[in-house]
Amino acid sequence: MTFFEAILQHEFLQHALIGGVLASIGCGIIGSYVVVMRIGFLAGGISHTVLGGMGIALYLGLNPIGGALVTALLAALLIGWVSLQWKEREDTLIGAFWAIGMATGILFISQTPGYNVNLLSYLFGNILMVTTAELWGMGLMDLLIAGVVLLCYRQFLAVSFDEEFARLRGVPVTFFYLLLLCMVAVTVVLLIQVVGLILVIALLTLPAAIAGQYVKSLGKMMLLATLLGICFSVLGLMISYSPDLPAGSTIILVAGAAYILSTIFTITWQRNRARYANGAN
Repeated sequence: MTFFEAILQHEFLQHALIGGVLASIGCGIIGSYVVVMRIGFLAGGISHTVLGGMGIALYLGLNPIGGALVTALLAALLIGWVSLQWKEREDTLIGAFWAIGMATGILFISQTPGYNVNLLSYLFGNILMVTTAELWGMGLMDLLIAGVVLLCYRQFLAVSFDEEFARLRGVPVTFFYLLLLCMVAVTVVLLIQVVGLILVIALLTLPAAIAGQYVKSLGKMMLLATLLGICFSVLGLMISYSPDLPAGSTIILVAGAAYILSTIFTITWQRNRARYANGAN
């Protein structure tokens, strides 16, 4: 009850709760595509390249989230183009983007007086420090993500499940693939404020991965992943409140534990079902 009483009294906890919900909407929608298309490593490359843009923006006295968004979109387009053109070298090039982005960000942040302390919040997130303006920004990003997905749902579906069939039907696969990666980039920026760059891939993929174990429809997967993300965010905040643990890391640990338990349950259930079917035959 202490946590729920604190929510009514403290605005920063209210902001954290709303921020968790808004982040869960974005990662529930886009995370489903990331899981279905198996591009988690590619999304990781985009997320870690973002630190370079944040560092440059801080050095120039600009908004770091704006720098993150610009860099994320550029990284998504470059990595997506590389992925389409040189599939056999994809892992190496994504790793290069990953390392260069991180190194550039750390370099510029280290040369910016007074901002070194904020590096940890960008790397590991600080959901308890989300401001009202950032919540509005997250809400607008969610609307953008939902709007684009609604408009391009069939095209994204075709690109995600059968790229060759989509080409035969005249779908511009390259355009929609890059657009989808740009949506991943926007979602990454959305999640930076909640769990940080280091942990962003976990919240982007774990709820969707759990949802994929129970539903086959992409739309239902998005809905279930969003609800799971909200549950993990609320539970993580509750657990971290009394012992004063890092909220973002606690949210990820809750999501990770849920994924492991869900995987064990589904594997056990499938094996028992197969044994029952074989016994019946």
